Amino acid sequence: MKTTALALSAGDPAGIGPEIIAKAWATLRKDGPPFMVVGDAQLLASAGGGVKVRPVTGPVEAMRIFAEALPVLDIPLQARVVSGKPSSAYAAQVIRWIETGAGLALSGAVSGLVTAPIAKAPLYDAGFAFPGHTEFLAELTHVGERQPPHGPVMMLAAGDLRATLVTIHTPLAAVPAALSVEAIVNAARVTVEALRTDFGIAAPRLAVAALNPHAGEGGALGGEEAAIIAPAVQALRDLGIDVKGPAPADSLFHAEARATYDAVLCMYHDQALIPVKMLDFWAGVNVTLGLPIVRTSPDHGTGFDIAGRGLARADSLIAAIRLAAEIAERRAAAL
Repeated sequence: MKTTALALSAGDPAGIGPEIIAKAWATLRKDGPPFMVVGDAQLLASAGGGVKVRPVTGPVEAMRIFAEALPVLDIPLQARVVSGKPSSAYAAQVIRWIETGAGLALSGAVSGLVTAPIAKAPLYDAGFAFPGHTEFLAELTHVGERQPPHGPVMMLAAGDLRATLVTIHTPLAAVPAALSVEAIVNAARVTVEALRTDFGIAAPRLAVAALNPHAGEGGALGGEEAAIIAPAVQALRDLGIDVKGPAPADSLFHAEARATYDAVLCMYHDQALIPVKMLDFWAGVNVTLGLPIVRTSPDHGTGFDIAGRGLARADSLIAAIRLAAEIAERRAAAL
């Protein structure tokens, strides 16, 4: 089954989003995957280094003109943008771009959503009530109304490493209290199902990281492994899942270890993101699992320090677009 264009929400307009979107289009314009930007056409035209931009009415038109111009579903900004200077003055448009892209994906008008980076602080100043993209998209797609297992589960992918998270944007001091057998089992089941359906792995192998040094050292360095993580691993085995752990995180990410699993479930944010970014800093991809839509994003932020200077690399955004298209094709073929 042939999929349609992807939607790409433009992210923070004062960051590197406009630049990397233009560079991604220049790379992908001939062979695809095709995408339609949801954002401000004038901003993309002025910040895109001379890239030809054309407003479109929807993904069908975007597919038709993608090789000739960057297609933009134009939702104009209502405030002036200064590169490198984030502002809450355009927060409403940034949020609307995400909402529109998610709605298009939910309706099936586009095959998935790729999100350019946002700055959270300006959105918080404007009343945005979510820690980030991941949680907002979970709300927009109503996943909390489903029976477990369900998302959102954040996956970071780079090279041969796929790492998913039990807690996402949780302060480190709050992570132990946020862990539970149910949360670990849910994240693991969502991960395994995504490995099957989205990544084409028929018999997924999962590793589960410990929380504490040396997996708690028999309780001397922490009790979460014995009280929470190990019972969750046993529950997963009882469900027929090929899983090992809890394993000390410091020995889970070298090449020989990576060859023994298809994904590793981590307990907190940096436990997953540090090894992913060490493995491939420029081309890592953030994938949100457990949603009814395909969603990916580059594994980096808004780059305000280099915005508007022509220095930003589009590698991660290009990888995110390609991975979103691959997942969409697998889902479409399974229908």
